[in-house]
Amino acid sequence: MTGTSSTPTAKYVIHAKFEVNGIVEKPDVIGAIFGQTEGLFGPELDLKELQRNNRVGRIEVEIKSEHNKSYGTITVTSSLNKAATAVLAAAIESVERVGPWEAKVQIEKIEDLREVKRKQIIKRAKEILRKWTLESIPETDEILREISDVLKPCEITTYGPEQLPAGPNINSSPSIIVVEGRADVHNLLRCGIRNVIAIEGAKIPETIVKLSREKEVTVFLDGDRAGDLILKELLQTVNVKYVARAPPRKEVEELTCKEIANALREKVPASEVKMKYARVSVPAKIVEAVEELKGTLEAILFNENLEVIARIPVSELAEKLPSMDGATTIVFDGIITQRLIDLAEEKGVRLLVGDKISELTRRPIRPRLLTFDDVAPEGPGGKLT
Repeated sequence: MTGTSSTPTAKYVIHAKFEVNGIVEKPDVIGAIFGQTEGLFGPELDLKELQRNNRVGRIEVEIKSEHNKSYGTITVTSSLNKAATAVLAAAIESVERVGPWEAKVQIEKIEDLREVKRKQIIKRAKEILRKWTLESIPETDEILREISDVLKPCEITTYGPEQLPAGPNINSSPSIIVVEGRADVHNLLRCGIRNVIAIEGAKIPETIVKLSREKEVTVFLDGDRAGDLILKELLQTVNVKYVARAPPRKEVEELTCKEIANALREKVPASEVKMKYARVSVPAKIVEAVEELKGTLEAILFNENLEVIARIPVSELAEKLPSMDGATTIVFDGIITQRLIDLAEEKGVRLLVGDKISELTRRPIRPRLLTFDDVAPEGPGGKLT
């Protein structure tokens, strides 16, 4: 499970290094951390729950392989207290295997972000004071004009019966930009974009639907998983003309004016995006397996008659698959990696369905690759063809 690269109020950064006696990929390391720390200290310190509640950031892994070994670093941000962060670090260090290979993880340091920030502020304050002292004092009128510009009230208004945060030009402009929240509206207004309105919630407001019948709509969303989900909902309910996204793992509210301009300039027709998100029909048993497996970190293996022949932890899938026969479909709550594809191809697997697909060096004809979000029910029973 992943989220933003750091928590909104991160206090500490855990830095670790690792060594694995075999060739592995980033998703293998991340899966091992989740699998081997799950349930150690109850729900309060469960890594998956901590990420869901934004108490711990995404697990960042840098990796390289040589001489049949893999080396790298692990970085995790934490907004927990010192004691809980130390327990989390020790849990990560307890990982002993990645896939079928022995592994060793060692915590190098836990960085206090607040101390780093204090040092940066003090350094910058000295620079500001030095420059301030050297520069001449500006005229009073100039000071008042600068203060007036800074204190000019934000032009956020509300629109529609849902009181949606919006810019002042929603009515007058023939086109509008739809964003996720109030902070996004504020950032676009700061950059001079006034025809902007926010969804402000998981449910698409009726006001947005009505506006899309009258105006050209560009949706401008965060470059993360939540942005993907909101985009799919918008494409189903709103007459969207164009789609713009923040860079990967960035939010619209944190972009500079230059980044906002670039993102809007690179918007793509919604018709192209809809093709990307088109769902694929598969037998109902596979859809049921997808729903059943979400959040379990487990895998279900089916034979050609879509009968379950095994259910195992995802952390054991790459290790056990070579010795298992008869599996033609594998559905699992994990990331489809190149290594797993190669193993499945050797065993004659026809379909791999995972939560996500990693960057691949080679995409095969068989097995067919789908994500959880790709599948739609085909009907009860049936064989995979």
